[in-house]
Amino acid sequence: MREIKLIQFFMTSPLIAPSVLAADFANLQRDVEMLNASAADWIHVDIMDGVFVPNISFGLPVTAAIKKHAQKPLDVHLMIVQPERYLEAFRDAGAEILTVHYEACPHLHRTIQQIKSLGAKAGVALNPHTPVSVLQDVIADLDLVLIMSVNPGFGGQKFIERTYERIRQAVAMITESGSKAVIEIDGGVNQTNAPLLYHAGARALVAGNFIFTAADPIQTIADLKKVW
Repeated sequence: MREIKLIQFFMTSPLIAPSVLAADFANLQRDVEMLNASAADWIHVDIMDGVFVPNISFGLPVTAAIKKHAQKPLDVHLMIVQPERYLEAFRDAGAEILTVHYEACPHLHRTIQQIKSLGAKAGVALNPHTPVSVLQDVIADLDLVLIMSVNPGFGGQKFIERTYERIRQAVAMITESGSKAVIEIDGGVNQTNAPLLYHAGARALVAGNFIFTAADPIQTIADLKKVW
């Protein structure tokens, strides 16, 4: 497995992970190839089951199709119940980062260890109402903490301002524990709030509509890389 670039709190440009949930599904290969040609670091793949979140996106076949054309690591965000049942399948489909939701995992430590046993980077996502402190006992095992800055399930939602404080709480926990986890933000990221997110401590930014509806998506990604 190739080494996936992870960065923490030193000064460097943020990792940009465009979400293909906002791509043109009728021209998915074209949009993935656009991301290959851009400064994007990861390709964010949102998996929704219509149970954990009130929407259905796509699953294993589409993930595998994206992987066929992607030259960037797939950052797979599982917004599904019982994600442990599908971890190996998504790893086989091309996921290099697997993020599960705290709220969907009654045996979170076991699930994290399962991800690591598959050779993938392990992430845990938190819904806006979930205290960051719930990760205290597993933070040292994580590669990624994904803080939802909107309620999961739909693209194009308004950014929740409380997110900045939640990032600072996560930074304090990571620093105190010695964890190497990277903080990722998902939801409502744009050119205005990206610098604030970065300076609060986020080091990976997911953006969907902001990138794919831009007149020049490649330039928009490049601009997001400069926010620091």
